Amino acid sequence: MKFIQTLIIFILCYATVHADEVSAKEIRPNILFCIADDWGWPHSASYGDKVVKTPNFDRVAKQGVLFEHAYVSAPSCTPSRNAILTGKYHWQLGQGVNLWSEFPAEHAAYPRILEKQGYFIGSYRKAFGPGKDLPEPVAGKIFKSPQAFFKALPANKPFCFWFGSSDPHRPYTKNTEVDSGIKLEEIKVPKSLPDVPEVRADISDYYSEVQRFDHEVGEVLELLESHGKLANTIVIITGDHGYPFPRGKSNLYDLGARVPLAIMWGDKIKPQTFSDFVSLVDIAPTIFDLTNTPAPQPMSGHSLREILLDRLTSSPTRKNVICGKERHTPCQQQPLHGYPMRSIRTHDYLYIHNFKPERAPAGTLEAPLRPNYGDIDDGPSKSFIIQYKDDPKYKKFFDLCMGQRPAEELYDNRKDPDQVHNLADDPNYTAIKDTLKAELFKQLTATNDLHMQGRGDEYEKIPYRFYPSDQKK
Repeated sequence: MKFIQTLIIFILCYATVHADEVSAKEIRPNILFCIADDWGWPHSASYGDKVVKTPNFDRVAKQGVLFEHAYVSAPSCTPSRNAILTGKYHWQLGQGVNLWSEFPAEHAAYPRILEKQGYFIGSYRKAFGPGKDLPEPVAGKIFKSPQAFFKALPANKPFCFWFGSSDPHRPYTKNTEVDSGIKLEEIKVPKSLPDVPEVRADISDYYSEVQRFDHEVGEVLELLESHGKLANTIVIITGDHGYPFPRGKSNLYDLGARVPLAIMWGDKIKPQTFSDFVSLVDIAPTIFDLTNTPAPQPMSGHSLREILLDRLTSSPTRKNVICGKERHTPCQQQPLHGYPMRSIRTHDYLYIHNFKPERAPAGTLEAPLRPNYGDIDDGPSKSFIIQYKDDPKYKKFFDLCMGQRPAEELYDNRKDPDQVHNLADDPNYTAIKDTLKAELFKQLTATNDLHMQGRGDEYEKIPYRFYPSDQKK
């Protein structure tokens, strides 16, 4: 009799523990990561843009946390995405440091780690890249549609889904403002670009694709709601870097390195606007933390858990943010050369260090593989600036976007939010510049940047995968 009682107690205890384990697995949050291709700050109504319409991003921002100062690791697709996937700065990723490189197999990607923890993972359109992915894509199987992913999702299994739009990457369909309802006269043109109809129309076409991305995000959110999964899904929406305009993408100014970011998770995250600094290298450690998944070490990113769940109003880890760039496209006279630079951004200042100021920051006119200032995507704004580069009225825009730059740049963000007046040589700012440079180099040294070891040229030995026949040149 005593044996039977003992056996019953054992079975009941085991059932209780097992039920707790099942319950814990069932309540693990899902992950929906939505990333636009070339969508930069501040192009959303949530940031005060009165022209572009982003109701679905705004919804996530209002129901969750809107981040006002989110920055990429690199203003270039492949290294930025590599940094997001690994939680490490791109200069720490070996083969993954440049555009059109390859995913560094020795560094783990968060979707694959979640998969080992029982998550069903997958992606749609662009996840890693462009470049050479692993034999098994780092973000999981690429599905033909979000509907196909959710149809394949096993019952009672958490998911990690990467929604990677191709919008608003160039090229654009011209003159879309009529269909999109965008009024050219209401567009705010930054001081780094000429305020002319051609540029306004170009920005309008970009806005149209931003709106298409936002609409598709809305469709995914509706799909989640229809499956009853939205309440327990961590929704993250951002862009991989700034917009594809001169002095934007491929640059460390805010128009290149600062991106929209909003995160919601049902009623677990209370609405707030967070004004301190975060980096997209913080995404992976945040996902690990919120899903109670052991994170690979070391990581350069920091979990945003306290900000999201405890409503911190200032960052416990970041009083500034650092970014960088190596080779974007093969647009220098030596194809594998890049324009390496690093930056540190505080609320008051932006400091940029250009390691090779003798090179052309946007590429050269007659580069053998990618001529015509190839680090800038072709489009009407770029064409206008080149066409009128000798016109006294517009020459300053060519100088800002394609002209040579000194080794050091310093911008006063309060007085010069467009970051077009370099103060690096102003003696009144010498102490500030030196302090920022010292802090930047300190952080770069701590994160094993090869430039701090006198080995920065090693980043340029990495092949450019888009031109496999040119690797020996």
